[in-house]
Amino acid sequence: MTIEVIKVPDLGDAGEVEVIELLVSVGQAVKENDSLIVLESDKAAMEIPAPMAGTVKSIAINLGDQVKTGSEILTLETEEIPIKTPVKTDKDDAPPVATKAAGKAQKPKPESVPEMQSVARTTPVAPANSKQTKTVNIPDLGSEADVEVIEVHVSAGDDVSKDDPLITLESDKAAMDVPSPLTGQVKQVHLKVGDKVRTGAAILQLISSEAPASVKPVTKASAIKETAEISSTATAPDRSQPMTATANQDSGQSTSKATVYAGPAVRKLAREFGVELSLVNGSGAKGRILKEDIHTFVKTRLSGSAANSQGLPTVPDLDFSLFGAVEKVAVSKLHRVTAVNMHRNWVNVPHVAQFNEADVTELESFREEQKSEAQRKGLKLTFMPFLLKACCKALQEYPQFNVSLHSSGEFLFQKKYFHIGVAVATDAGLVVPVIRNIDQKSVWQLAAELSDLSEKAKQRRLSREEMQGACFSISSLGAIGGTGFIPIVNAPEVAILGVGKTQIKPVFNDGQFVPRNMLPLTLSYDHRAVNGVDGGMFSSYLVKLLGDIRLLSL
Repeated sequence: MTIEVIKVPDLGDAGEVEVIELLVSVGQAVKENDSLIVLESDKAAMEIPAPMAGTVKSIAINLGDQVKTGSEILTLETEEIPIKTPVKTDKDDAPPVATKAAGKAQKPKPESVPEMQSVARTTPVAPANSKQTKTVNIPDLGSEADVEVIEVHVSAGDDVSKDDPLITLESDKAAMDVPSPLTGQVKQVHLKVGDKVRTGAAILQLISSEAPASVKPVTKASAIKETAEISSTATAPDRSQPMTATANQDSGQSTSKATVYAGPAVRKLAREFGVELSLVNGSGAKGRILKEDIHTFVKTRLSGSAANSQGLPTVPDLDFSLFGAVEKVAVSKLHRVTAVNMHRNWVNVPHVAQFNEADVTELESFREEQKSEAQRKGLKLTFMPFLLKACCKALQEYPQFNVSLHSSGEFLFQKKYFHIGVAVATDAGLVVPVIRNIDQKSVWQLAAELSDLSEKAKQRRLSREEMQGACFSISSLGAIGGTGFIPIVNAPEVAILGVGKTQIKPVFNDGQFVPRNMLPLTLSYDHRAVNGVDGGMFSSYLVKLLGDIRLLSL
């Protein structure tokens, strides 16, 4: 066995370049000419191939590092004598040049690489039915943030099929399973519960006879062409409009789009965040925009300057230890994200609150009568399925509540579907799973789905799809108590219902006071989309439905 140090080949006069992608991990077997890393300069991206076959023993660089000719990339353990593989250049296509000494063709230097030439990434095809050990990595997560491994579904020796879940990752508000891309047997698992990982991290080694998917080569011409094309404009998609508007207000001016310097990876990240690159100040050489600049820009817009753009003074931080003993406690990711969303909604949405009470005496009696049937079905029939049906009926009757405003304020989206979010309290914070197509489901179906989603929410196993697409939300604090509260509208929805605790109250009926079970309700709505008359009619209609559930069947 021989340990070989693999270094960055001659880059000409490119100087320092950035590592934008790591294509291998420790323990991975590579073949000669397999791509190891991707480097990026101001004008092009290139891949560095392995000069020999072997196993990666260590990696000396990280994503974002600046490297130059001769910088150490990694070490390979190999049984072969290293063979320098020249990288084909444009000069290779020229006729051989005769030498005076031997009259033989003059060859280029083995390690000579033209400035930032991209090298084709090739994947050797294994012989049919031969088993090879392959590394399974974390797929693209869409950000550079670390996520936590909360569950490992396999262990060494397990047989897995394609698309079987390998691990579960947890982001700010959701969990996602990472499926196996191949069928095979697990040789070694590199991760454990609690590890923090990001895109490209090695999950496990898999023994499989399936050939890995081929990757389209990246050539010098295509890399330069792509960079030239995207350098001519930095216009982001439509979803960037809110971010752009805020930035323009803060800066008061816009950098010329023709002078934006950013590589393909940075531009991709900007598109994912909806950031217009012409508004970002680059901290790299010659004003080049780096990934860190994009992250800083987004964090700034979501925190301090977003508030300042609204003309609101910031709350100063105090040294509380001057007044007594204190403990500094970190805020959870979920709590931070919720705080940002609630602040944004409260600042941007003009709230109106409509208060009412529903007589649910007959509804509670009916629910009690259904206990035996609920036990037979293995369900718990709570008040919430009836609330869902009533709110869905009210949305159908008053469609002006089933809309979302466009950021321009010039038009709205009238929704033809009826999905309602239900706030669920967990140990980590508040999450809102969404019940879909309520108009097409029975009370029993809603009860079963509510039970399933609530349990997944408490275990932090909700997917992003299960928390998106709501038309309306319900937040119930009835189990906790209190006479009422004003919930914050969960934009882009235009209304939310706050539900308090039912109380037996004396109600004057037919000349006398009788005890009735009364449910306090608060309807909060966006006054830009809904006027006060509509709010009063929606609330009164909801009270009518809950007072006589027979109306839900009409």
